[in-house]
This record gives sequence, C-alpha cells and structure tokens, in this order.
Amino acid sequence: MSAQQPTILVEGLRKQFGAFVAVAGISFEVARGEILGFLGPNGAGKSTIIRMLCGLLRPTAGRILIEGIDLTKDPETLRQRIGYMSQKFSLYQDLTVSENLRFYGGVYGLRGAALATRIGFALEMADLAARPNALVGELASGWKQRLALGCAILHRPAILFLDEPTSGVDPLSRRRFWDLIHDLSAEGVTILVSTHHMDEALYCNRIALIDHGAIVALDSPAQLKGRSLGGELLRVECVGPDRAMRALEKLPVARDVAIFGNSLHVLVDDASAAAGEITEYLRGQGIESVRATRIDATLEDVFVRLVSTESRTADTGSHA
Repeated sequence: MSAQQPTILVEGLRKQFGAFVAVAGISFEVARGEILGFLGPNGAGKSTIIRMLCGLLRPTAGRILIEGIDLTKDPETLRQRIGYMSQKFSLYQDLTVSENLRFYGGVYGLRGAALATRIGFALEMADLAARPNALVGELASGWKQRLALGCAILHRPAILFLDEPTSGVDPLSRRRFWDLIHDLSAEGVTILVSTHHMDEALYCNRIALIDHGAIVALDSPAQLKGRSLGGELLRVECVGPDRAMRALEKLPVARDVAIFGNSLHVLVDDASAAAGEITEYLRGQGIESVRATRIDATLEDVFVRLVSTESRTADTGSHA
C-alpha cells in the first residue's frame, strides 16, 4: 500500500432493509492512525455503517476497501486485521476476566506465550491485573468497557471499530477510555468510533455528521464549528421560549432559530447589530425578560443547522 492510499476507502455504500434505506450511498476515506467519529442521534445509521465495515452486514450496494483489499471479496483475511467493540461490550458475564481474554485470544488464533503476553497487556490496560478471576458480571461499567477494548485489540489489529463504546459509562471512565484511544492512534491504529455524545466527538481528528443514513458534513471539529454555520450565534433567554421562537421566525435578521434547553440559539449575520434588534422586537411582542448574548457555536449547533438545511432542501426538491 502506498503512503498516499487511505487505510479505508468507502464508495457509494448503501444498505436497504426492504423499503427502508438505513445507509444512503455514503463515501469517505480514512488515513492510517486517524480517529474518525460518526456523530448522530440513535437510529441515524451509525451502527449499520460500522457493521458493514466489519463485514458483519453485507451492503446492498457500494464498495469497501480496507488496506487495498475489497471486503466483500476477501472478508476472512480482513477480519484478522480489524478489531470490533460493540455497544454491549460483547463480554461473557458469567466468565471471569481472564476466561474472557483467553476465549477472545483463541478466536483470534493466539496461543502459548503470545497469548499470555497479550493477556497481561490487556489486564494492565483495563486496570484489572489484580482481579483476573473476578466475574465480569460483577464489574463496574468502566472496567467492563476497558476489558472489552482489551479483548478487541488482543491480536494487534491495524484498524479498530468502536460502536457507541461509552454508552452507559460514567464521565471519568469515558475520559480514561479516550486516553487509551489516543494512545492506540499514536501507535498507528486507525480508529472509527460511533457516538451520540457531542462533547466526546471533539476528541476525534475528523467527524462525520450522520442523519438518516447520510453524511451531512465531514471535517475536523474546528472546521465544522468555524465554517458550517455561515454566520454568528446569539443565545436568547426569555420568558416563554416557544412563543419567542415562533415570533423570531418572522424576523428577517434571524436566519435560523432553535430551542436549546430553556433558551434559543439564533443564527444571524452580525451578532452585535442583531442583539439589540431582536431584544426590542421580542419585547414589542409582549415577551418578558429578554436577554441576547453572543456565543460560540457548538457541534450541536452545527448539527442542528445542517440537518435543518438538508430537510428544507429535501422538502423543496420534493415539491419542485
């Protein structure tokens, strides 16, 4: 494989279950050692994409090349080069820590001294070196998470697929897990991770925003936040944000409006000029305690903006 060739190349990947389109013809590349995040709500198609890339689901259409090898033509060769960690960690709850590791090591063809060495590594990484005989079902979620990662990388895979790996895990364990991910990336492991946590997507080198099986944007976190909105953002706090949102939808200076908690995020061209106009307009509509403040965009703002734009474009096209 040449230095320029991507580790993963996906072209026109599509998955359809009957009339339902789960993945809608997506294309992307991933470089060696890169961490690519799939970010989107539950049901957006993230897990389906991961499972096709692992060879667990056959695509309806499209092509997947991993290290230059077509996944559909030589799945067995590629399965030895990849690691996969599912949402449920894929651990046997009634087996001990070491029994789980020995089982997965055997699945990957590890034997003897090589298996013992890798089990020792996994125990240290999972902080379970003192508890090899503990039943997995009795472990806290953070330990289960790190143990599942250890099982997935026992055979030293070049590519690692992580499907919602921090689901149901406390914030401290999530942070420690991402430290491990970055260590693997620094060693040259290519990592694809799906998540619905906006904050942890910032740990990825690039993010693919997924909605209804389609990639609505793909770039670094900084680039997504810096260029995707195409304007500046105001947080508008007031009494009755629902009513305020309906009112602002009629005001030209408010290019887009979305509810975030108990406030509104309003996209404008110039926050300094628009803040006063919006405040006075809402007060004139009988809305009380109005306060408009310029804020920096978050990934959630970008996602909401891009998805709403896609929806409007689709609606326009369907009525054309």
